[in-house]
Amino acid sequence: MGKFSTGSTNMIVRLEIDHSKITFGEIATTIGKSGGDIIALDVIRAGKSKTIRDITFKVQDALVTQTIVEALGKLGGVKVVNISDKTFLMHLGGKIEIAPKVPIKNRDDLSHVYTPGVAKICSAIYEQPSRAFSLTIKRNTIAVVSDGTAVLGLGNLGGLGAIPVMEGKALLFKQLADVDAFPICLDTQDTEEIIRTIKNIAPVFGGINLEDIAAPRCFEIERRLSEELDIPVFHDDQHGTAVVILAGLINSMKIVGKKLEDCKVVICGVGAAGVACTQLLVAAGVRNVIGVDVNGAITSTERYDNEVWNEYASYTNPNKETGSLSEVIKGADIFIGVSRANLLKVEDVKQMAPDAIVFAMANPMPEIDPEEAEPYVRIMATGRSDYPNQINNVLCFPGIFRGVLDCRATRITEQMKLAAAHAIASVVKEHELNEQYIVPTVFNSEVVEKVKHAVTQAAYDSGVARKEHNVME
Repeated sequence: MGKFSTGSTNMIVRLEIDHSKITFGEIATTIGKSGGDIIALDVIRAGKSKTIRDITFKVQDALVTQTIVEALGKLGGVKVVNISDKTFLMHLGGKIEIAPKVPIKNRDDLSHVYTPGVAKICSAIYEQPSRAFSLTIKRNTIAVVSDGTAVLGLGNLGGLGAIPVMEGKALLFKQLADVDAFPICLDTQDTEEIIRTIKNIAPVFGGINLEDIAAPRCFEIERRLSEELDIPVFHDDQHGTAVVILAGLINSMKIVGKKLEDCKVVICGVGAAGVACTQLLVAAGVRNVIGVDVNGAITSTERYDNEVWNEYASYTNPNKETGSLSEVIKGADIFIGVSRANLLKVEDVKQMAPDAIVFAMANPMPEIDPEEAEPYVRIMATGRSDYPNQINNVLCFPGIFRGVLDCRATRITEQMKLAAAHAIASVVKEHELNEQYIVPTVFNSEVVEKVKHAVTQAAYDSGVARKEHNVME
């Protein structure tokens, strides 16, 4: 594997420039010497003596921006009006909006979409509730729901802090799979209240995507909602991660010439993603999975206060291995990290089996620096976009929900998740497959289509699809 590139950031500084005191060339030189690379110039307002300009520049490290701003502030004839970056600008006013599907041009149009004509639609749905799928937005709409207790790697930010992530999910749903999604960020972190709230808003939606809800409460919330609602409930942090990891492993097996069922797999982090990943791997035929958390390997010879761990121990670690990560990783074929940075050491990787596979998923910093692991592993994957083999949930959730909406599934089964993983893996053609390309990119247009078809077929095979095959409305 080659060396990995580092990320860069585009910053935008707005300057008021007094041309009688300084030239733009002097400003450009200052930015360049301070570590910035100018990539765009925009005149916002021009006057006889002063001009306001936006200068976009690239920096390899966001901390360099402060150095540049300080240097510009020392120049005579320059006033720093504002400093921002492309990310903030893209979030101004939010990233999504609601738009009408039909134009309202006159009173007759109004009478059909609203009163009095809409009354007959309400009555039709009351008489036959399934008509809501064809006569309302329920047909194509997902709720992206969070309580903000586990936002990215930032922790408990609450409902307001979670909004940008849920908006982003909604945007991706629409752009990638034409699924209408709406962010629902709750001002409660009480399990029963969350369940009750989601059940109360469910009539509008064709599916529920749970997001950034901390373990272990997320398990109970998803389980209860799946049992008590007649629409699919999918916790993406758990199952989306698991599906894409499995897809990467399916293709990795082709490269290293092993079978998943014969591999020893060590999973670091027995939280939401770790449990879901383990369950899917077991469903895919893996026989020897060992979960490791802060106190070492989870084993059935111990009893834990965490009931999730007790259940986990009942179907993992068949050889009842004990000890720390460094101890149980000996001879492992696969390491999957869904925990935190720098937990896996080079010495640990050296103890793994030949052609070792390491998926270090912690964000923003993985469990091991990929460049340190590089000499000792055959395949390396992370959750980051600036390294090869990004294991990204975006490969999963748009296609899965496109599929379940199309067939009006009542829930998402293990069979449907397995089908999604194989579909994602199949997008990478045999002649493309290599150590640095085991999963497709998130912008590959084949992904959603293949996942959609695979999930839909699996839904019919599982008996959870309500819409008849090949019936178009």
